[in-house]
Amino acid sequence: MATALGLAGLQGMAHAQSTTRLMVGFPAGGGTDAIARILAEPLQAELGTTVVVENRAGAGGQIAAQALKAAAPDGHTLFLSHDHSVTILPMVMKNPGFDPGKDFVPVAGFATFVNAIALSGGTPATSFKGYVDWVRQQGGGKGAVGIPAPASVPQFLVQEIAKKNGLDLVAAPYRGSAPMVTDMLGNQISAGVGSVPDFIENHKAGKIRVVAVMGTRRQAAMPEVPTFAELGLSGFEEIPYYGVFAPAGTPKATLDRLSAAIQKAIALPEVKDKLTAMGLTVGFMTGEQLAAREKAYGQVWAKIIKDSGFQPQ
Repeated sequence: MATALGLAGLQGMAHAQSTTRLMVGFPAGGGTDAIARILAEPLQAELGTTVVVENRAGAGGQIAAQALKAAAPDGHTLFLSHDHSVTILPMVMKNPGFDPGKDFVPVAGFATFVNAIALSGGTPATSFKGYVDWVRQQGGGKGAVGIPAPASVPQFLVQEIAKKNGLDLVAAPYRGSAPMVTDMLGNQISAGVGSVPDFIENHKAGKIRVVAVMGTRRQAAMPEVPTFAELGLSGFEEIPYYGVFAPAGTPKATLDRLSAAIQKAIALPEVKDKLTAMGLTVGFMTGEQLAAREKAYGQVWAKIIKDSGFQPQ
């Protein structure tokens, strides 16, 4: 009996160790979730373990980030995140419950992307200027714009759009991009600001219309859409990133193995094509390069957030 129990215990431990959790801080159906699922299968092949995408949705990725902090540093719990959870949250919250510089270690970066403003199908405007004019005509300059999370880059972008165009826009926060896009498809809200991956599928289907994007150049996936800089809205040229993070204390050999697996996964033509079609610019960054990117991005947005008058909550 003791031997049988011992074998069962060892089998249970082996199963746990053969599973890698790839946590996502947003609900299933959103852009980040879709990206994680594209990467899960090739990572599984490279790592030789089962890779499970685990949605720890809520609070703009804060719940997933706290779960990463609490996880064992054994390489079997990872956090796939964009800039909001890792860079922005610690700047807009007094006590986010984690310190990315102390509690996380960057494994690898794999893409950059841009945020955009999109209009719902029921909104008659077909351009950014048309939207601004429509808001002035319909509500005297007042309107609501959906954002995937409160105190996020999209919120500050809404504020800047309002200030530059003399509008009174309210950023309406959702629990991720998926419910925001659902409301846009149902014409419950006239516009939304989020990442290109959040919008691109419905934009291509003609169900919503992306009318402006961040960055210094137009996006290959939607070359017809102008940048905000082209429209006279400067200051949003620093673009966000996607990366994978592990708990602090994860051994370097483990980090190197994970990093190499990510590099090989995104080099696969079918993976790169899928990510590119979602509006990502695919490019590998080592853990050190991702850390440097995170620092530079944080410096830019710290100034924007401070200049907006926002007070950490």
